[in-house]
Amino acid sequence: MSLESLAENKKIVKTGCRNCWSSRVRLALAALLLISLPGCNYFILLGYLIGGPPQIEPLFEKDTTKSLTDRNTRVAVVCYASDELKYECEHIDHIIARQVGYQLSMNKIDVVPSDEVRSWMIQNPDWDTAAEVGKAFDVNFVVYIDVSDFSLYERDSNTLFRGRCEAIVSVYEMETDGSGDRIFSHDLNSQYPIQVPRSATDVSYDTFRMEYFSRLSDEIGRLFYPYLNGDDISNAT
Repeated sequence: MSLESLAENKKIVKTGCRNCWSSRVRLALAALLLISLPGCNYFILLGYLIGGPPQIEPLFEKDTTKSLTDRNTRVAVVCYASDELKYECEHIDHIIARQVGYQLSMNKIDVVPSDEVRSWMIQNPDWDTAAEVGKAFDVNFVVYIDVSDFSLYERDSNTLFRGRCEAIVSVYEMETDGSGDRIFSHDLNSQYPIQVPRSATDVSYDTFRMEYFSRLSDEIGRLFYPYLNGDDISNAT
């Protein structure tokens, strides 16, 4: 056997050893996870180690075969809440619209700045439909969030935090003549934390409020961009 052949064989053996070592390390890490993690969470993490994190297709794309991430596609986000809800949580409509817009923009969706939409709505207090907003900003789609119920407290308690929101999330596709047709609708029933409420002695009102709005906006955003299976683990408690 020539020296070149011997060198090539050694190279193959070394590569095989490295691959084998890498596999052993991954299996060792998986074993540690199986021992240390409670419940079924370790099965998800084990899947990450073996095959990588699976992505979930956003419901909007699944139902409509359209995507907000398409090139030259622009989106406006509008949120409506009754005066009663705004009395309970001031500016709830603008906060949700701003947070959802932020989540969409962070996931490669071109969104009209929320401050511009809010200014237009203040200057046009008689606006009535999502299509009016879409026409004003010459967008392709309007994400319209109609909030019917919202609270930061556990039911019948003022010492336990549990964010809750009921809303209908719709998408209107704009036409060149300025009209818009609703092509998507989803009933949202959000709850955070999922398993047990949070004691008001463990976290301040302002901190929990920020946490829930961040959680809620991502939950709405996932209707439009892919996310990883198991992302809700950290939101369970």
